[in-house]
Amino acid sequence: MTRQNAYNFGFDSIDGRAVPLSDFQGSVIMVVNTASQCGLTHQYIGLQKLWDQYKNRNFMLIGVPSNDFGNQESGNLSEIKTFCETNYGVDFLLTSKVRVKGAGAHPFYTWADSQVNFFRKPRWNFHKYIVDSTGELVGSFSSLCAPQSSRIIRAIDLCLSET
Repeated sequence: MTRQNAYNFGFDSIDGRAVPLSDFQGSVIMVVNTASQCGLTHQYIGLQKLWDQYKNRNFMLIGVPSNDFGNQESGNLSEIKTFCETNYGVDFLLTSKVRVKGAGAHPFYTWADSQVNFFRKPRWNFHKYIVDSTGELVGSFSSLCAPQSSRIIRAIDLCLSET
C-alpha cells in the first residue's frame, strides 16, 4: 500500500474550483484554518504579508475557513471572500468552508492529525500546518504563533532550501 502524503488530498476553492494539492508538487504549502469573527482574525494581515514575501518562491498559502471553533466563521462563502478581500486584501487561495476536527473533518485534516501528537493538532482558529515539497507534513504551529514568526519563517526557508 502506498503511504499517504498531502498530495493525496484536495480542497474546493471558495469559488467552487477543485484544487488538488498534487497541483503544488515541488512547492512548500502552508494550510491555515481561518475564521472571520475571531480574536485572531488580524492574523490575515501576517498571512497576506507572508504570501507576498514567498509567493514567487515555490510556496502556496491556503486559507481554510472553518466554523469549528467558537462558531466564528458563520458566513457563507461569498461573505467570507468579500470580508477577507475587503478588510485584509487577501489574494492567497481560500477554500470552501470545511470541518477541521471531529466527525466529518476534511480528509486533509484527518491525515494531518494522524501525523502529529495531540498537542500539535488544531485547537483553535489560525492553526498552521506546513507541508514540504515532497508532500510530507513537517510543521504544526499553534494559533498563537504569528504567521511571520521566526519559527514559521525558519521552517519555510528550510523547506525551500531543500527544493
